[in-house]
Amino acid sequence: MIVKTGPILGVTGAVMGLAYGLFGAGVGPAYSHDMAHSLPALTADSAQPAQHDKNDDQDNNAETVRMLTLLGTVMDVVHSEYVEPIKDKKLINNALQGMVGNLDPHSSYMDPQQLKDMQDEMSGQFGGLGLQVQADSGHVRVVSPIDDTPAARAGIQPGDVITMVDNKSIADLTLDQSVRKMRGKPGTKIVLTILRPKTGKTQTLTLAREIIHTQIVRSALYGRTAYIRLTEFDDALEHDMRKAYEKLVKDVAKTPGKTLNGLVLDLRSNPGGKLDQAIAVSRDFIRDGEIVSIRGRHPENNQHWDGKNTDITHGLPIVVLTNAGSASASEIVSGALKDHHRAIIMGERTFGKGSVQTILPIGDQGAIRLTTARYYTPSGRSIQGLGITPDIAVQATRDDDSAFTYHESDLAHVLTNIGSSETKETLRHDLPEGAKKIDRLPPQKWPAFDPKKPETDFQLQQALRLVTLMTAAPQTQGTQK
Repeated sequence: MIVKTGPILGVTGAVMGLAYGLFGAGVGPAYSHDMAHSLPALTADSAQPAQHDKNDDQDNNAETVRMLTLLGTVMDVVHSEYVEPIKDKKLINNALQGMVGNLDPHSSYMDPQQLKDMQDEMSGQFGGLGLQVQADSGHVRVVSPIDDTPAARAGIQPGDVITMVDNKSIADLTLDQSVRKMRGKPGTKIVLTILRPKTGKTQTLTLAREIIHTQIVRSALYGRTAYIRLTEFDDALEHDMRKAYEKLVKDVAKTPGKTLNGLVLDLRSNPGGKLDQAIAVSRDFIRDGEIVSIRGRHPENNQHWDGKNTDITHGLPIVVLTNAGSASASEIVSGALKDHHRAIIMGERTFGKGSVQTILPIGDQGAIRLTTARYYTPSGRSIQGLGITPDIAVQATRDDDSAFTYHESDLAHVLTNIGSSETKETLRHDLPEGAKKIDRLPPQKWPAFDPKKPETDFQLQQALRLVTLMTAAPQTQGTQK
């Protein structure tokens, strides 16, 4: 069994994750027993003592029998009257997928082949385009492209809708079928037709499939400021991040008398992944107090995790960059750092995926990817459907994309937000004086963004500027609550 927080179906590079195995779901490697969610056994002791409850049970049982009879009747009719012969196995698989898939956007039934595909893609290398995608009301929508992949280099953006593959509509296909069409032998060409909601225009892109090698940690040194980008939360993430940070500490020390003045942690377009890695990363910066808690249907399975008296930066200022593609595990880290006032969150509101999925194998018949819990930030807030609001809102471009930004709340069958101590985030009143000097929009003539040229990344440049301002005028923000 594997427990992941992460989103979203990944395409070829993506994972069929949210609705079918991310990390797929986009998205990280092999099965592990991160956290067991045991299913409570039904015993005679669980019978309800009250006569009223027994009547309710009898009514429910009678209704269940009627509905199962109806299911059998429909199968018989379809089997005998459909325009062409169809096997019962296909009908039953369709019923299973609908039964689980219509619960919420992140639950799904996986037949043995789909389960194998997910396991292959979670190995960390997969052939395809490098897309994280999600089923959305019959459409295939991009959650985020993976860095330095054919999809990212072609300019595909979060929120784009894939309408055609090789000039053929995929409107009538399931997400799994659409993903399979996008897979193929490395080096082969594929034509995608993309609808961009914020412009209302379509464009046709020709891409070459590749073996997707996911570099989960990228780092750089900008002056005395450490920059670390996390692209997804797989098994090795925290280890690799710590290694990258230690190298930056050594790099800056090569100049006599110089030390790091702060850290920019870039979680933009990071769709999530392993819950244990989100906790481990948070513990690298938060010494004391709760990191995250999860609450499910059965109280005995509720859990919470605290800091372990560790801060690898020793209290340096931290700025976290987020956008609408920052989901799940990314939101756990952002929420923990924000609630503890350990970092300033900058950029755009996050995706809003506040649920935990558990993969439950069902013998040799595949598995169920089932939403089993909601998670809560240290303040007791569920971000399900809401996301994390930045402390300092900074847009990537001058265009106001807010009306076209894609979030969890836009999905069909979205899970409700319940159990929060509050639904609205408390405004920060302890931001450093330098926060007032941060520009929210790029200048009129700001150059077009080029991922190979950090100087064109407006949000990054503002984050670096804020770290410098915080260093020049120390505030209480860096202390732990």
